[in-house]
Amino acid sequence: MKKSKEITIYDIAHALNVSPSTVSRALKKHKSIGKETIKKVEKKAMQMGYRPNIVAANLRTQKTNTIGVIVPRIDRPFISTMISGIESEAKANGYHVIFTQSHDRTALEIENAQLLFNYRVDGIIVSLAMETTNFEHFQAFKNKGIPLVFVDRVTETLDTDLVVIDNLQSAQIATQHLIDQGCQRIAHLAGAQQRNVYINRRKGYENALEANHIPVDKNLIAELSHLTAEEGYAAAKKLLTQKPRPDGIFTANDTTAVSVIQCAKELGIKIPDELAVIGFNNDPIGTIIEPSLSTIDHPARQMGEIAARQLLSHQNHPEIESSNLIKLKTALIQRASSRRK
Repeated sequence: MKKSKEITIYDIAHALNVSPSTVSRALKKHKSIGKETIKKVEKKAMQMGYRPNIVAANLRTQKTNTIGVIVPRIDRPFISTMISGIESEAKANGYHVIFTQSHDRTALEIENAQLLFNYRVDGIIVSLAMETTNFEHFQAFKNKGIPLVFVDRVTETLDTDLVVIDNLQSAQIATQHLIDQGCQRIAHLAGAQQRNVYINRRKGYENALEANHIPVDKNLIAELSHLTAEEGYAAAKKLLTQKPRPDGIFTANDTTAVSVIQCAKELGIKIPDELAVIGFNNDPIGTIIEPSLSTIDHPARQMGEIAARQLLSHQNHPEIESSNLIKLKTALIQRASSRRK
C-alpha cells in the first residue's frame, strides 16, 4: 500500500486560511490563541490526519518524556502488577513508558538496553534477568547521566537507586512459620544464586533453621534456574520420594509452591497434615489452588510506583547525585496449605 503524504501545519493553515504560526501555537494551546481558534485548528488537524513530528521536537528539547523498562517476564503476576505501578506513576507525571522483557536471558536484556538507549529514553527502570552477572550494558546510561533505577532483582555494583524488600527477613519469617506449625524437616526450592533476591531468601531460610537448632541439610535444598512450574514439579517429586521426606517446604515463589501442592496430592500426601507448604509473592493462583497457599505478600505495585517516582526525581533534579536504597515491608499470609494450629 502506497503511503499518503504527511500533513503539515502549512496544510492546516492553508485549509483554515490562517498563518502557520497560528496553527503551531494553537496545537500547543498557547495562551495567545483564543479557545475557539484552538478548537477549529484541533478539529481540522484531526480531520486531515495531522501527526506532530515528535522526533524533531525531542531533538530540539533533548527530552522524550519516555521511560524505558526492562523486566524478566511480563506474564508473571508480580511483574505485571509492578509494571502497572510504574505506568500509573509515569502517566500521572506526563511520561510514556516503553516496556521490554528479557525472558530471563542476558543477551536479550543487553539488546533491550541498547534499544532503549537508542530511543533516547529519559530514564530506565530495570529488574534483572535471572542469569545476568555482568552489568556493563547499563554503563552507557550512567555515562550519559540518564537516571537508572533497579527494582526487586538488583545489583549493588552500580551507583543507582534500588527498590527492594527485605528478602532475608521475609524468608526467615516464612520458614519460622513452618517451624511454628511443627515442621522439623523443611526443604527449600531456591532460585538462581547469582540473584540478590534468591540468595537472601535462601539465607533467611537457613538462618531460621539455625536459630531453632535445626541442621541445614543440603539434600533438602533444590536450586532452580528459572523457578518455573515444571522445575517446581520435578524438584517436588524428587524431594517427596526421599526417605525420610520433608514435612515442610518453603519455595522462592508461588509458581513452584503450587507445583509442590499438585505433586504432593498426586502422591497421596496430605496437606498440611503431612506436608506444610509456603510460597512467596502472593500471586492470585494461591487463592485458587486447593488447599489455598500460604505465602509472603510482596508489595509489587508500590515497588513500581516508588521506582518511577525515584527515577523522575532524578530526571527533574539532575543536580542530585546521591543514590538511595529503599526497602519495603512484606507480610506473612497464612492459609490452609501450612496452617496446622
